[in-house]
Amino acid sequence: MKPVHRRADDIVTAIGLLTRLPISTGNAAGLDPARATWAYPLAGIIVGMVGGAVYGLSWWIGLPALVAAALAFGTMLLATGGLHEDGLADTADGFGGGADRDRKLAIMRDSRIGSFGVLALIVAFAIRFGAVTDLATPLSVGAALVASAALSRAAMVTLMWRLPNARPGGLSARVGTPPDRAACEALALGALAALLLLPAWTAVAAVLAAALAAAAVAMLARRQIGGQTGDVLGAAGIAAECAALAAIIAVT
Repeated sequence: MKPVHRRADDIVTAIGLLTRLPISTGNAAGLDPARATWAYPLAGIIVGMVGGAVYGLSWWIGLPALVAAALAFGTMLLATGGLHEDGLADTADGFGGGADRDRKLAIMRDSRIGSFGVLALIVAFAIRFGAVTDLATPLSVGAALVASAALSRAAMVTLMWRLPNARPGGLSARVGTPPDRAACEALALGALAALLLLPAWTAVAAVLAAALAAAAVAMLARRQIGGQTGDVLGAAGIAAECAALAAIIAVT
């Protein structure tokens, strides 16, 4: 297969895994989920663009910033199926409610949401809503949503790359460990998106904040369950996104 075709397959694979957007995977035999992790930030960029477009349209027709933000994030949730938010809630419930590793993993598998999960979601949405309503203008909101979404997906790849799987047979384990090249490309794409869309120092702050948030989740996951799962990746992605948005409004 030609390199350009492999790249196209990787992009399709990443979008198919991380979103609910209608996209044909074509010849599944040629898809490599681990190799495709380099394209995760591209999937994030698409989701961020969708949210930015909805916010811009809402602003154009005269809706208040808070309503526009709600519509933007609601659309982004539809685009991803709430995959990462579900991971955040499950991780918070497991880490907060389990007495040992096995119990934590069992709680994380439970589809029901507990008090820790609810609180984590409230905090995450409060940060994101606050950031968007503070930025207010469509161009600044769109840039922030796209950059933070790209950085959040790069953070997820980092945990897949550097941490062992804590649950054999889980979604993350089925995807596999990203090759070094794919992981480095994902990190570069996330940082490049921020640098292209944001003022220089704002971009640096967003990248550093996302990296610190991802590192904090990684250290916590290693201590709590000895590695990462798909839920932990979702939690890392949301944490990185919130940190990046907070940094953007702090520096802007």
